[in-house]
Amino acid sequence: MIKVSVLYPNNPGVHFDFGYYCSQHMDIVRKCLGDACKAIAVDQGLSSAGPNTPAPFVAMSHLYFDSVESFQKSFAPHAERIMADLSNFTDSQPMIQISEVKLAP
Repeated sequence: MIKVSVLYPNNPGVHFDFGYYCSQHMDIVRKCLGDACKAIAVDQGLSSAGPNTPAPFVAMSHLYFDSVESFQKSFAPHAERIMADLSNFTDSQPMIQISEVKLAP
């Protein structure tokens, strides 16, 4: 299983609309990726490890797929639509990481 993590850096003054992201944007993502996407999780950054230190990321989403190929096949036809929606909820530029899941709950 692989995990596609989309990380939104928590730069000073960053805007992020969690209501829109969790309901409307993730609905677009679910519809576009279909059954290839096995699960989705969304995290809101609270802090870093030290006391009173900001989280390095304002938000993260994690999308789970059987394989990299499955992700690429489902994402490629809809990449433009998904990415075009970014301005509706944030001004942060996302970073993407694809990982192999070695241990999960």
